[in-house]
Amino acid sequence: MKISRCLAVTALALIATVAVSPVALAQSPERVDLGAMTRIRQEGLTNSKVMETIGMLTDVIGPRLTGSPSLKRANEWTRDQLTTWGMSNAHLEAWGPFGRGWSLEHCSVHMVVPQAAPLIAIPKAWSPGTNGVKRGKIVRVPKQPESEADLAALKGKLTGAIVMTGNERELKPLDKPLLSRYTGEELDELTAVEFGRSGRQFDFSSFAKRMAFSATWTKFLQDEGVVAVVEPSGWDRGVVRVSGTRAYRAGEPDGVPALVMSIEHFNRIARLIDRKIDVELELDIRATFHTADTMAYNTVAEIPGTDKKDEIVMCGAHLDSWHSGTGATDNAAGSAVMLEAMRILKATGLTPRRTIRIALWTGEEQGLLGSEAYVAKNFAEWPEPTDPAEIAKPRFMRKPTGPLQLKPDHGKLSAYFNVDNGTGRIRGIYAEGNTAIEPIFRAWIEPLQDLGVTTVTSRSTGSTDHDSFKEVGLPGFQFVQDEVEYSVSGANGLTHHSNMDVYDRAQREDLMQASVVVAAFLYNAAMRDEMLPRKPLPALKP
Repeated sequence: MKISRCLAVTALALIATVAVSPVALAQSPERVDLGAMTRIRQEGLTNSKVMETIGMLTDVIGPRLTGSPSLKRANEWTRDQLTTWGMSNAHLEAWGPFGRGWSLEHCSVHMVVPQAAPLIAIPKAWSPGTNGVKRGKIVRVPKQPESEADLAALKGKLTGAIVMTGNERELKPLDKPLLSRYTGEELDELTAVEFGRSGRQFDFSSFAKRMAFSATWTKFLQDEGVVAVVEPSGWDRGVVRVSGTRAYRAGEPDGVPALVMSIEHFNRIARLIDRKIDVELELDIRATFHTADTMAYNTVAEIPGTDKKDEIVMCGAHLDSWHSGTGATDNAAGSAVMLEAMRILKATGLTPRRTIRIALWTGEEQGLLGSEAYVAKNFAEWPEPTDPAEIAKPRFMRKPTGPLQLKPDHGKLSAYFNVDNGTGRIRGIYAEGNTAIEPIFRAWIEPLQDLGVTTVTSRSTGSTDHDSFKEVGLPGFQFVQDEVEYSVSGANGLTHHSNMDVYDRAQREDLMQASVVVAAFLYNAAMRDEMLPRKPLPALKP
C-alpha cells in the first residue's frame, strides 16, 4: 500500500472511531467538533488538489519574483482559482509602489581560457544583462571594499575585467543526511522554556556601514567599466543559492551583471589563479526590467461567516519567490497548502461562524512588504520616522517608534496562521509566548496527533509574514514544520533560495497533511464562542 493511501485510510479509520465517542476531549474545556474534523480529513486526504496547485504555480507559471509578469500571472490565477472553488470577494489588492520588476530570459557562462568549460552560475535578480556576448579576464578582489581608500587602490585596475569576490572553501563529505525531520526528542526540547538569548550579539553598526557603502561599490564597478561580478554560492554540490540586488528601488544604481557561481566551479577558477594561470570567461545574459506597473499585489478571498461574520480568521503564505528555481518549497508549498485548506473547507460544506480569509502575499523576500502593507492598511500601523538618517536605514534597523495607530478592524481579527518553512509536514505550532492560547492549541491538535501533530511550544519564530501581525499586537502564528531539505545547517542545504527549489522537491504526503491541519485550525478558530486571547499591545515597534 502506498504511503499516502495508508496515511489516509489509517487516519480516517481512527477519526471515525473517536468521532462517535461522547467523552472525546471531555477533559479539555476547549470544544472541538470531531464530526467536522472527520469531514475535513476525508476531503483533504482522499480528494486532495494540493499537488495540482503547486504544479501550476511552479511548472506552468514558474519563478515569481516580486514585480515580474510571472508573479502578476500567479496573482491572477490564484484569484480565479479561488473564485472557481466558490470563495467570495476574490480580488487583488495593490500595495506599493514596490519598484521595478525584472525577469531573466537567458544566461550562458563559459570558461574560455585556459580551456573551454561550461560553468554553473546564475545572475542575481535585478542584475542588468550583458548587452550581447562579453568576454573578460578574471581579477580577484576577495574582500568587498569598505572605504574610499579601498576603492582608490583599485581604480583603473578593473576596466574590462570580470571581478571575482569572495573566497574558495574546502568541500567536505556529507556528515549527516540532507533529509531532516524532527525526532521526538527534538520536539520535546522545542517545548522547553527559553530564558533569553546569550552569546555574541549581531553587530548592527558594522552591518549598517556595509549596507551604506554597497551602493558606492556598485556605482564604482559601473563607472570603471567592469564586465561582471562573480561570487561563490554558500552551498555545495552544484546548488546555487542566489537572491538579488537592491536595484528594484528608485534611485539605486543598476550596477553591472552580478552572478553567483557554484562553489565547485568557483574553487577551480581560484586554484588556477593561485597557479598564476590567467582565466577568461565568456558571458551572455539577457534580462528585462519592467517599469510599466510599479505596484505589487496580494491575492485575497474569503469564506463568509454566519453569526460572527464581522470577525475574521486569516491564513496566508507568500506567493513571491526568487528566480533561480521555480519557488516550490519557498513558497509555492505554503501558498498551495493555504489554497487547499480553503478548498477543503468550502468542499465540506461546513459553515464557519467567523469569516475565514486567505491572503497570498508578495514582496516577502524583500522584507515582508506585502503583508506589512496589508496590516498597516487594515489593522494597525506604526508611525514612520521623520529623521532623514533613520529613513535612510533598512526598515529593520530603524529606531523603535510609537504609539501604535489602531484601525477599526484591529479588534476583529481573531488570529492569523502562516506556512513558510518549506514542504515539510506540520508537527506543531509556535504559541509566540501567548500562555493563554497554549491549552486551546493543545485541544485542537489532540485529534491530529496520528498525523504527527504533537507539539505546542511557547517559543517564538520569525522572518516570515506572521511577524507583520505580531508587531501590531495581533495573534499571528507560524507552524512547526519538518525541515526536510529546506535549509539544513552548514553547506548542506538544498532548496531554500536555490536553483534546486523545484516541483520535484515538494513532498505530496507532507503537503496533504499540512493542508488538513491548517483547515482544522481555521475551522476551530472560526467556531469558538470567543475570539482567541491576545498578548498586551506593544508600546513601541519591535
